[in-house]
Parts: sequence; C-alpha cells; structure tokens
Amino acid sequence: MVTVDIDAFIAVHQPQWDRLDQLATRRRLSAAEADQMLVLYQRASTHLSMIQAVEPDSPVAAQLSARIGRARAHLTGAGENVFTSIAYFFAQALPVAFYRLRWLTLIIAVGFIGLAAATGYWVYHHPQIDLIMPEAARQQYAQEDFVNYYSEHPSSAFASQVWTNNAWIAAQCVAFGVTGIWPVWILGLNSINVGVAAGVMYEQEAAQSFWVNILPHGLMEMTAVFVAAAAGLRIFWAWVAPGQKKRLTSVAEEARRLITVALGLCLVLLVSGVVEGFVTPAPWPDWLRIGIGALVLGAYWVYTLLLGRRAYLAGVTGDLGRYDSGNHELTA
Repeated sequence: MVTVDIDAFIAVHQPQWDRLDQLATRRRLSAAEADQMLVLYQRASTHLSMIQAVEPDSPVAAQLSARIGRARAHLTGAGENVFTSIAYFFAQALPVAFYRLRWLTLIIAVGFIGLAAATGYWVYHHPQIDLIMPEAARQQYAQEDFVNYYSEHPSSAFASQVWTNNAWIAAQCVAFGVTGIWPVWILGLNSINVGVAAGVMYEQEAAQSFWVNILPHGLMEMTAVFVAAAAGLRIFWAWVAPGQKKRLTSVAEEARRLITVALGLCLVLLVSGVVEGFVTPAPWPDWLRIGIGALVLGAYWVYTLLLGRRAYLAGVTGDLGRYDSGNHELTA
C-alpha cells in the first residue's frame, strides 16, 4: 500500500498551487501564462486525486479543490450574464424567429380570413338560417351575448383567463405542429366560428357591434395564433422535406429555433389579453379602441421586420449554440 506524507507533499507542491491561484485571479493572461496555467491545472488535479486517495476529507483536499475550481472557471470562462441572455433573446433570437415566419404567417392569415368570410357569407344568405340558429337565439346573441361576453367578468380576471387560454392554444400549435394536422384543425375551427358569428351579427343588423368588439384585441390575438400555426407547420415541413439531413436532425434543429416563438407569444398574448380585458369593453370611442388594437399590431410588425431582419442578415438562426445542441452527425 502506497502512503503519502501530506506535510512533505504540500511543501513540495505548494509553490505550484500558489502560482495556479495567482494566474486564476488575473483578468488577462499572455499566451505563455495561459499555457503555464493549463499545465499547473492538470498537475493540481492529479495532486488532488492523490490526496483524496489518502485523506479524502482533509482540509488540504478541500482547499486544493477550491483552487482547481477557480482555475477551471478562468480557463473555461464564466457563464453568460443573465441580463445579456435576456437582451439577446428579445433583440435577436425572438425577432428572427418571427421574421422567418413572416410570409407563412401572412399566407395563413389570408386563408383564415377567406374561410371566415365564406362561412359568414353562407350563414348570412342561408335560406333556412333558422336551422343553424333559431331566431330568438340569434337576437339574444346579437343584442346581448356577444357584447356582454367582454364585460360580464372583472377586467383583470377576464384578461388572465383569455391570456392563459390563448397561450395554451399557441403552445399546442407549436408543439403539435409536427403532425401537420393540429394547426390546420385549430385554424379551421376558429375561422368557421368567427364566420358564423359574423354572419349572425350581419343578419341581425349588428355588424358595427361585431367589428368594434372584435378588432381591438382580435388584430393581435389572431395574428399570434397565425404565427404559432406557422411555427408548427415549419416544424412539420422540416420532417417532410429534411433535405440532406436526417429527419430527426432536421426536426430537432427547426424545433429548437422555433420554440422561442411559443415563449415570445406568451408575452404577445399577454398584451392582447390586456387589450381584450380592459380596452374592448371600455366605454371609449370606437376609433380609439380600434386604434389601440391597430397600434399593438403595428408594434409587433415593426419589431419583427426591423429587429428580425437585422438579426437575420447578421446570421442569427435562433438555434442553440453548438455545445448546447449536442454533437452533429455527418450525413452523406
């Protein structure tokens, strides 16, 4: 059995440990000092293992372990400041994710509006509209239910409820988008519901009430749903057409880039929920309520097109760094 005289061992190697500590406290190192620090770090790690083999709980082992930890942090670099990470997310990662989805978002919006308009036209001109909704129910809906929906609950509670519900729908569109079915189903269902509501309101000569109560929050709310669906369908397309990558690799890369959309839309839908809870039912002029909704939507597109384009041209993809995303397998 090999024994180590701890006192003699410390006396021999203490200068090296002190030098390692000295280098670890410097902010900048020359090339020669960096090489020396790496050699001393490796030696100190070996010394620590020898001491722990003999006296694992000794104060010497604890002190040397702390020195090695400081040297390791200096060699590998400290973690990124949390405020820097937050700034990067909002200034580059999130807007570039929105920017990459801009055209698909617009295509989805056109399809949604087209289906809603067709549904509303069909309901409005249906010769037997009573089969869809009885006359008394249509009058109740147009004169009371549609408007009261936005004011029957306290504004704060209603805004919170709307936010959580819409954020959940958006997250589902992104997460289940790989199926290619879920986003289309959600969009189609909501489009038909909007169309039926519009058709009934027009038939009851309450078109103005429909628009002034749906536009303030609906402009941003529905755009957020379009963005979420676009993200989900992009992930689906990465599976359908992976190019020269393996399907799982392609889907994983696209999902990592676009999961930021789900996080960002939580904030976007929070703003939309606040508008729906506090602005839509407010006793303000129609032009002011609709103007606030248009302003929120305009702010989103300015944020997306300006910051997103700048980040896109700078080569930002929104993906994790190479270390965090794992090894990449070469594919022929």
